[in-house]
Amino acid sequence: MDELVPLFVKIGLSEQKAKDTAKNKKLAPLLETIIKEAKVADTGCNKDTGVLLYSLATTATKNTLPHLPFIIKKINSGDLKTTDQVSAAIKFSEEGFNEKDFDKATGVGITVTPEQVKKAIAEYIATNKENIVTNRYKTLGPTLANARKIESLRWADGGMVKNEIEAQYLALLGEKDERDMPQKKKKEPKAKAATPEKKASVKPAETDLTKIFFEGELGKLHKPGGNKQIKPELMAEHLKRTGGKVVTRFPPEPNGYLHIGHAKAINVNFGYAKAHNGITYLRYDDTNPEAEEEQYFTSILDTIRWLGFEPFKITYSSDYFQELYDLAIKLIKKGLAYTCQCTGEEINECRGGKDHGERKACVHRDRPIEETLDQFMKMKEGRYKEGEITLRMKMDLTNGNPQFWDLIAYRILYTPHFRTHDKWCIYPTYDYTHCLVDSFEDITHSLCTTEFRQSRESYYWLVDAVEVYKPVQWEYGRLNVSGTIMSKRKILKMVNNKYVNDWDDPRLYTLVGIRRRGVPPEAINEFVLELGVTTSVSTIDVKRFDGKTRDYLDKHTPRLMAILDPIRVVLTNVPDDYSEEVVVPNKPRDPSMGEHKVPFTKVLYIDRSDFREEDSKGYYRLAPGKSVGLLHAKHPIHCVSYKKDAAGNVVEVECVYENKGEFKKPKTYIHWIAESKKHNSPVQLDEVRVYERLFKHDNPERVEGGYLEDINPHSLSIVKGAIAEVGFYDHVKDWVKKTNGGKDKESMRWQFTRTGYFCLDKDTELDARLITEGKVKEGLKKIVVNRTVSLKEDSEKD
Repeated sequence: MDELVPLFVKIGLSEQKAKDTAKNKKLAPLLETIIKEAKVADTGCNKDTGVLLYSLATTATKNTLPHLPFIIKKINSGDLKTTDQVSAAIKFSEEGFNEKDFDKATGVGITVTPEQVKKAIAEYIATNKENIVTNRYKTLGPTLANARKIESLRWADGGMVKNEIEAQYLALLGEKDERDMPQKKKKEPKAKAATPEKKASVKPAETDLTKIFFEGELGKLHKPGGNKQIKPELMAEHLKRTGGKVVTRFPPEPNGYLHIGHAKAINVNFGYAKAHNGITYLRYDDTNPEAEEEQYFTSILDTIRWLGFEPFKITYSSDYFQELYDLAIKLIKKGLAYTCQCTGEEINECRGGKDHGERKACVHRDRPIEETLDQFMKMKEGRYKEGEITLRMKMDLTNGNPQFWDLIAYRILYTPHFRTHDKWCIYPTYDYTHCLVDSFEDITHSLCTTEFRQSRESYYWLVDAVEVYKPVQWEYGRLNVSGTIMSKRKILKMVNNKYVNDWDDPRLYTLVGIRRRGVPPEAINEFVLELGVTTSVSTIDVKRFDGKTRDYLDKHTPRLMAILDPIRVVLTNVPDDYSEEVVVPNKPRDPSMGEHKVPFTKVLYIDRSDFREEDSKGYYRLAPGKSVGLLHAKHPIHCVSYKKDAAGNVVEVECVYENKGEFKKPKTYIHWIAESKKHNSPVQLDEVRVYERLFKHDNPERVEGGYLEDINPHSLSIVKGAIAEVGFYDHVKDWVKKTNGGKDKESMRWQFTRTGYFCLDKDTELDARLITEGKVKEGLKKIVVNRTVSLKEDSEKD
């Protein structure tokens, strides 16, 4: 198909998209036919026309194929100007074709002016003004969706409508402010003595991420009831059962842990239904007993809930094993399935083999119906060996789509099933099960990733063949992240060979690993939704994910002074028992996050990187003869001397506290921790685990020798002897109370000042009862923290 690439480029496709299209065995020949019919194979065409021709190729159905020449003629003449009109033409062709009604049905000759758009939007806003004023920008997404239903705007330019809505919202409501942010309930602050009023910082308004479900391709999806059925009564019965609700499902295989790509699928399926006041099933696709384990079932549900979603109902494909079996019998009786005793190699040869040669029917394809029924019954009774026989669907071997090449519907497996145990020894395949269970559960929108695009037609074929309700399948581009491995098989190999500690190793991009690293679920949801939902497969630079995580943590985590490599500082000009308390804000410039107190004494600790034995130009931190500020302390310190051990390492720095005379503002400030037995300061951290990238390159699978050769040997550093200030106790005590005992340890997160973002690891040992009683030090038996992400790099800092 490589010879088609130049042809596709002529209609405006990028070279990469042209290559991807040429590989699609169904789309490529249809697009070639359309280009030739449009008579632009030699000359090419402008990009706008190319977009319409490509849209026609990707949306055309079997019923529309006879009418393609007419639709192409309308595109060439300029009658059809938008992809919306092309979609309308396809729908019109599906519902019966009458040329004299075509123009009206597809908006030919209709021009909607900016003035008409402005008037229609103004009328809509006036009608809904009370709701819009009350709920402000939260209503923007639904308004964008409802505008598409206004009859006078049916053929208006979508961009023009969107811009007009946003302009009229701005005129009515003004700029977005804190009222448009998601609100969280806050406890009433305790009464305090009168203090000078502090001006609270105004947080910027956050983007309404639900808009994506009403825009672009998602915004064009059908309403419940809008998808044609093989029998009209099937839709009537469906709508009676659902009440016209949107119904989606998230159908993972319980054979491993979910990864970052699944976060997009969860957000798309649950988010789309929620945006349209619908419901979402969690359905475990448990049709392969050889790979399923209880730990995966449990982890999947826990992960979905952690991301903030709750299924309407939890189901299993195995719930429907009897119904699926009954429909297989029906398929056989209709002459649309047969038992096949070919080997896997023989099946592959009949499909054209590795050289993609001529396809042919296997010797069992025309087996009599009664014989197939008898053999299928014997399969169920366990009278054949595994691999000896399968049930295949009799589809269309002449179709260019491999998903029509007589797919296997049932195979024999004698492995006991997690739920049904040994009741069944025949198990339905994904290709057979998926669409039928979607039908059983009245799914309106079967949303999946683009690798299932070719399965769409076989999905429709099967539900029509057994005459059950037919959902609509729509595909979106999957999410990949650079610099990591998503394959369950390859991750398992790394776990078994001790390259990583387990599936929840924080260096992995499994969702349990990301969670353990301390990435908040809200940051993950924002990340995947901000990327949008399109049909393009995207590989996102891991730095972008880290950036979103960093941005979220910056807004929501308390600050804490912690030191990974402490060095002792003694203030020589204050008494041995010198002590004062310093008030430290939990988050500077955000009084709503509160404050805590730390001691300031004769003995302090600073980070070793903040001291140099010799000063240098452009260096502003501590060195002999130099002063430096201490964060939150009243006065700077001035270095006068330092001591070394026998190995030549600096072990103590002697300074004076510049609390006398005129105050001189230092050029920079560093963090510090005081020594005070009275305050249990410093807090000793048993382990600080600093994680770096697991792989050295963005695409580890392309590295010579394979991905295992690309593992970064320095991806984990375990730091012993780190310390933190006593605000640690306050934060942990408050967190334990808020989280009902500190169950999810990774949810205790901080920004370690000037160091990075960190969280408690699950290896932390704590006694929640002691902590809630105020005995926090005693309640923290072992403290292990993980670095979630570094601070933003600042090349100018010294």
